[in-house]
Amino acid sequence: MFRRLFPFTAGESKILGLVGAGHLLSHFYVLALPPLFPLLKGEFDVTYFALGMMVTVNALTTSVAQTPFGFLVDRFGSRRILVAGLILQGCLIVAIGFTDSYLAALALFGLAGIANAVFHPVDYAILSGSIARERLGQAFSIHTLTGNLGWVITPGVMLSLTALFDWRVALVIVGCAPFVVAAFVLWQFNAIVEERPSVDQGSEPAEAQSTRDGLALLLSPTILMAFVFFMLIPMSFGAMRVFSVSALVDLYGYSLNYAVAALTGFLIGTSGGILVGGLFVDRLRRPELMAGAGFIGGAVFVVVIGSVPLPYALVCTAMVAAGFCAGIVQPARDLLVRRVTPEGSAGKVFGFVSTGIGVGGAIMPLVFGLVLDLGDPRGVFWLAGVFFIVALVTIGRFGATGKRVWKASESSAG
Repeated sequence: MFRRLFPFTAGESKILGLVGAGHLLSHFYVLALPPLFPLLKGEFDVTYFALGMMVTVNALTTSVAQTPFGFLVDRFGSRRILVAGLILQGCLIVAIGFTDSYLAALALFGLAGIANAVFHPVDYAILSGSIARERLGQAFSIHTLTGNLGWVITPGVMLSLTALFDWRVALVIVGCAPFVVAAFVLWQFNAIVEERPSVDQGSEPAEAQSTRDGLALLLSPTILMAFVFFMLIPMSFGAMRVFSVSALVDLYGYSLNYAVAALTGFLIGTSGGILVGGLFVDRLRRPELMAGAGFIGGAVFVVVIGSVPLPYALVCTAMVAAGFCAGIVQPARDLLVRRVTPEGSAGKVFGFVSTGIGVGGAIMPLVFGLVLDLGDPRGVFWLAGVFFIVALVTIGRFGATGKRVWKASESSAG
């Protein structure tokens, strides 16, 4: 059934498995420590603010390092950098399990953010080179889904291992997983095809392209618009994931369990939307329309939740629907960016635009937290709806430029 819906070749499936495993781990480790915060608070004798700083430092180092890694991927290839990132990530997570110092744990988790920065530029470069163009949107959807699964399983895995052993052993166990994935990558090293720039007669080879040329590409209006587009994702979808529970508790008076159940519906809807979006994004060949429909639908559902008194069942239904709309945007989002990316530049472009996610993720808690502090839980849903629509506006740039670039490359390939 799955093979009929997602008709990847055996080789493509193998690549998706390798890349997806690394992507799952990258998301997993971002959330590996927060479920342990109640234990770490006493262990290190620090405040929750100090523990939250660990997550902030991890996110900042990831954001800062992604673009440089993108340049390295395009210059030296992605396979070795992927293996190095996996091994470094595993070593750092294991090391946190052995430390008795908060400052050491803070530094180690910050360095883990640098290791985590390799995955987006590496993954998109490998997928762009290894997956046939007519199935690339579906590949992006599977890649996104594996990352979401990493978020979903992390709390249960970490708490279960901690209950069986303790938090230190839990970190050592999960920290060994990247070594296994790295071994499989090395085993299949020659099967991984890396995207390379297309070289015309008399043009410079990829190795001779200057950093100045790469920076000029990243600072072009289209790629800067892609950066803004990615920045708006956590300020719309991410705001629902982070603040909808608090807003629902304040707005409707739900218990924490009821509000979390509604958020779970949003996350389930997101996973379903990613799968459905992946099924159709390549077939429709108009990712800008799919992304636009997702943003419009998401805006409608979140604004309704914040504006119309609804029974609990309808609130959950609207949350699932909003999550579904958020999900169908994501494979379309990645394909839109790929369409405006020159051959051989996927690493630097995806590394750069993914930094926008970190920027938006840093701004979003301040803005939405202030809205809640001002006593206006409805504003969380209204403001999320506004960011949905603002993100929609950025798609216009992708629609025209992306189709033009994609058709030109198809014509030259033919």
